[in-house]
Amino acid sequence: MSDDKKRPQDEDVAKELDGVPEEFLDDGESDGDGDEQETGGVEEALAALRNDLDTAKQDVLYARAETQNVRRRLEKDVQDARTYAATGFARDILSVADNLARALEHVPEALREDEKASRFIAGIEATQREIEKVFSQHGVTRIAAMGMPLDPNQHQAMMEVPTDDAEPGTVVQEMQAGYMIRDRLLRPAMVGVAKKPD
Repeated sequence: MSDDKKRPQDEDVAKELDGVPEEFLDDGESDGDGDEQETGGVEEALAALRNDLDTAKQDVLYARAETQNVRRRLEKDVQDARTYAATGFARDILSVADNLARALEHVPEALREDEKASRFIAGIEATQREIEKVFSQHGVTRIAAMGMPLDPNQHQAMMEVPTDDAEPGTVVQEMQAGYMIRDRLLRPAMVGVAKKPD
């Protein structure tokens, strides 16, 4: 064939290969050693790609596990927020309940026997019962203290009381009631604890 017949075909090929990096171009000259090197290079590249794929699969598995852990933590945080949302408010209302209880404890018997005063006192007692009912609806419960062994997780020892009537370490006096909100401490009970007399 003449050069004139080859030239248009070469030009078409050159146009199609325009912009292709040189390392991907085949100059058409090949020998047996080049094919073996090329096959070895392809196998190495394939092994590297498989390794990269395995690494990527492992990374995806770790990412999924981390996402699931984050989702579980968030669900727990949301549940805790719902369960314990009233904690601050309940802690503030405890002082109101304390004041009502103190007021009722200090009502003289003469006032309880008076007809007008007894109605007023009955209203205060009804208010106290209503507060206790609302507390129980929201999981706020009073901590048992009197006669119980001192529990540092629920009781705060304010003083020691020398006595032979109770075992040392037993709560014999409650100065302020303690409360739990579900399974968390809302306020410790302030107590006096028995000790052996000197």
